[in-house]
Amino acid sequence: MKSIFRSWVVVLLSVLFMLLAACGDEDVNTESTSGESGNGSEQMGDGDGDEKDGVAEATGDPIKIGILTSQTGILEAYGHQMIKGFEIGLEYATNGTRAVNGRPIEIIIRDTQTDPQVAVQQATELYENEEVDILVGAASSGDTLAVLPLAEVYERIMIVEPAVADSITGSEWNPYIFRTGRNSSQDAVAGAAAIASEGTEIAILAPNYAYGLDGAEAFREAAEALGAKIVLEEFPATDATDFTANIQRIIDTKPEYLFVIWAGANSPWQALEEMGVQERGITISTGAPDIAALYTMDALVGMEGFTVYHYTLPNNSVNDFLVEEHKKRHNGEAPDLFTAGGMASAMAAIEALTKTNGDTNADVLREAMKGMSFETPKGTMIFREEDHQALQVLYAIELQDHPDYDYPLPVLIRELSPEETAPPIRN
Repeated sequence: MKSIFRSWVVVLLSVLFMLLAACGDEDVNTESTSGESGNGSEQMGDGDGDEKDGVAEATGDPIKIGILTSQTGILEAYGHQMIKGFEIGLEYATNGTRAVNGRPIEIIIRDTQTDPQVAVQQATELYENEEVDILVGAASSGDTLAVLPLAEVYERIMIVEPAVADSITGSEWNPYIFRTGRNSSQDAVAGAAAIASEGTEIAILAPNYAYGLDGAEAFREAAEALGAKIVLEEFPATDATDFTANIQRIIDTKPEYLFVIWAGANSPWQALEEMGVQERGITISTGAPDIAALYTMDALVGMEGFTVYHYTLPNNSVNDFLVEEHKKRHNGEAPDLFTAGGMASAMAAIEALTKTNGDTNADVLREAMKGMSFETPKGTMIFREEDHQALQVLYAIELQDHPDYDYPLPVLIRELSPEETAPPIRN
């Protein structure tokens, strides 16, 4: 009966997301090719092909971890960062053995193409054919929301990284979901603290899909709680390249601040600069994003806002290892925002498996993970018992020119503690 139920759920999910794709809720390129392996699948062995002594000695049944993320599509850069970070986290958390309690870790990677329908198909393959014990992903909130019900249907743990929509650990949550990535409300609390006060007039610019809509709602709630007034909200399409109309409406409204929520390569920063938003007396504030986006933010030097991660900000041994190892493996390149998230998700998985002595039963893992603390490049994270959202440090920063960097550098004002940025419980 359970197998029949699963089949019906998969069919219904596939039909639902075909309809969603037709409606254009998240307008991404569905013509993308699969990952480098040709079928959107890749298996990771012993990092870069080097066999570790501990792996050779591990003789138990493998523990299978599926990574479901964007290797193609609009968020592919985030997916590639996450995979690199996961690999380094696996090495760190297992002391190079890539095994837990004598059981080797096998990693299977699948490409969602940043398309919710493809995400469902690939997740089903990982559960049905590969029989993964734990699923990790995805880069897109749309992909992740599409896959969440499958974790409950197949009764397997899913660690969400880095998708941020509040609904993932809110209205769409189920007991098998744990999130190492921060959510929109955590961003919003940090962003509102930077600019909102009694009577402040603020406009919001965010993409028109789950990430942007949830982020805007969470920011509005946090800002209004501090006495601010939201005077305009603009939601361009996810793949928009022309922001002229949106920005003109913001200029016409004349807010004191414009709070921008954005992810992806098609950022609005150049358009905001070209249309002279700040010269018109509107102060832009945002979360300082990944390094690629920082290169486009020269016009925002001096801005005070927040960031989730920049490799220069944390001061701990895990981050030191990540920076050193990443530069060694990737031609001197520093780790980025989603690399740190990938490492955190690997360390959470290994900490849980260590606590269960390698037992992959989902109910056993769930009990071990509720309230579990684990180390990450950002310091200690804790899975909140009520909704399994990881409470974590965020950083209040100012963007500054720096002679050693060819992009505006996020410089620490202060750490925002996990308690300070704890989001509302919405599940």
